[in-house]
Amino acid sequence: MRFAKEDTPTSQAPVECYFHADRELAYVLVDGRLGPQVTCEGIRLIGRVPSQLAQEMEAHALKYDTGLRFSPTGDLFCDGFQLEIGAQRAGDNVVSWSLFFVAGDDHSVTRDAAPEAVWHRW
Repeated sequence: MRFAKEDTPTSQAPVECYFHADRELAYVLVDGRLGPQVTCEGIRLIGRVPSQLAQEMEAHALKYDTGLRFSPTGDLFCDGFQLEIGAQRAGDNVVSWSLFFVAGDDHSVTRDAAPEAVWHRW
């Protein structure tokens, strides 16, 4: 399911939702250029310079004694956050996007199970 204004100039929506076969929400993808600002534990996630976001994630992990993880693409996020951070081009700049997992106690909902379209952000 895509959420976008009718006159959105690109083929990508600011927010995309992906569901399990049973129609329960599994993932929410927020675009780095078009999406709304979203925070997690007080950290702004969307449309950020990736290195600045990584610094805030690291500071949060140190403050609250949580682990840090790196995604396969090298992006940093706090252990325990049910999200994946990525970077996409915005003209001559690079900004952050986020994929949120709606996993709860279901550990089968992982980054690897996300739809392939999620990983093609530019």
